[in-house]
Amino acid sequence: METRVLLLTYQECDTRYGLGRAELHQFVELGLLRPAPAPDTLEVEEPDELLPRLARLHHGLGLAPEAIDLVLLMRQRVLGLQAALARETARARELEHFLRGLGPIEEL
Repeated sequence: METRVLLLTYQECDTRYGLGRAELHQFVELGLLRPAPAPDTLEVEEPDELLPRLARLHHGLGLAPEAIDLVLLMRQRVLGLQAALARETARARELEHFLRGLGPIEEL
């Protein structure tokens, strides 16, 4: 899957997502967003996912930017664990299938 990267100005982020200049600076300082070479511009991967999530966590839940960093890290961890569980579940299903004599084991 190809990652979409866009250059967005602070003004565009404010207009589209309700994230002001001070908030965006905090997110950049925490490493949640990357500054672009142009002044007051951000380089954002998957902006239609990340920026609304940042806005929702900050404005909707009232989380401080430092807490948002932790929430996003936990989310990545949960997604990784869900993917690992899906792989292991598929592997267990395949081994059960093999033990019942219904087919060979394939590498996952």
